[in-house]
Amino acid sequence: MPVRNSAKAIIMKDGCVLLTKNQHEQEIFYLFPGGGQEHGETLEEAVKRECIEEIGQEIVVGDLLHVREYIGKNHEHAFFDQNVHQVEFFFACELVGPWKMEEQPTRPDDYQVGVEWIPLNELDHTPFYPNKLSSILSNSKNSPIYLGDIN
Repeated sequence: MPVRNSAKAIIMKDGCVLLTKNQHEQEIFYLFPGGGQEHGETLEEAVKRECIEEIGQEIVVGDLLHVREYIGKNHEHAFFDQNVHQVEFFFACELVGPWKMEEQPTRPDDYQVGVEWIPLNELDHTPFYPNKLSSILSNSKNSPIYLGDIN
């Protein structure tokens, strides 16, 4: 399988980060909004499209903050995604306007059951991926750009 590029949005406001809420069987977990880059699409276009699809909101894309590789066979979900090799580009993003709870995602992911603002000080106790970003988001000084193969 080819390596897949994915563009992700880091949207923070008032000490919280906006994440998609997902459920697989009984497991609840959170992810940054975003997803796969399509052929002929820039990473910026991909993250804008994905945010409309997953959070129902338009965004302004800022700086590239982090790059993460995910090689499924190296992590706890290898039974499920052992053939996945994805490179994720995390961008600082802002909502175009105020958050509108009534706006619905236009095309949520299969496991997506909601969207939530999670306080940064609760990320250590929240099942989200990549969880290494918990400490990085809480302490933005000297944070690495390339995160490596993490989950």
